[in-house]
Amino acid sequence: MSGHSKWASIKHKKAATDAKRGKVFTKLIKELTVAARFGGGNSETNPRLRLAILKAKDSNMPKDNIDKAIKKGTGELPGVVYEEMTYEGYGTSGVAILVDVLTDNKNRSAAEVRSIFTKKGGNMAGAGSVAWLFTKKGLIIVDKKQSDEDKLMNIILENGAEDMVTLEDIYEITTPVNDFETVKKAVIDSGITPESAELTMIPANTVKITDKAAAQSVLNLIGTLEDHDDVQGVYANFDIPDQILAELE
Repeated sequence: MSGHSKWASIKHKKAATDAKRGKVFTKLIKELTVAARFGGGNSETNPRLRLAILKAKDSNMPKDNIDKAIKKGTGELPGVVYEEMTYEGYGTSGVAILVDVLTDNKNRSAAEVRSIFTKKGGNMAGAGSVAWLFTKKGLIIVDKKQSDEDKLMNIILENGAEDMVTLEDIYEITTPVNDFETVKKAVIDSGITPESAELTMIPANTVKITDKAAAQSVLNLIGTLEDHDDVQGVYANFDIPDQILAELE
């Protein structure tokens, strides 16, 4: 998981840059709209919407933008209807990849995602080919400088976390989906600022990549997929050593 965690931290830093360009806002607005359409506009009774609002606030999205997106989802304001799709495929070295999409034109999105896989050295796969490898979990990354290990362990276990793994320079906390908000809040309330905190798809096993060119190929594919406007999330089971990731970063 170390490669996965390192990539989560890199993505978090990249998201801050993307937010300045508005790219993250576009994706968040889609998620807010869809969450409100399927579960209603009340965040107290709609966990998906509640998480989307928290993520929007973390990205410093203005309240007006959040409210408008929710109203488009509930039908109070006119808006585009988005469909949810998941595409599956493989990258270099047999790395399994899941791609979550929200789109107003699934034929266009399917063609464009397929094109990215092809151009970046991967290939699309049929439904169910790799999805079985992944389980949805909360993932919270904390820099070791932020907390003592025992203190952090006590905080998270008291609030429903599943596990905490200590790596070279970070703590990697995993939670059930339903306890993610509670654990995240407990960590922040204790004065600790996570490097990243997200709901993600955790792989049951990983593919270790020690060849620099192969690692670059996988990261190029994942990065290009993540940059696509219709793509909400990309999940993969690579494990690239931190040293190689740092060189490529």
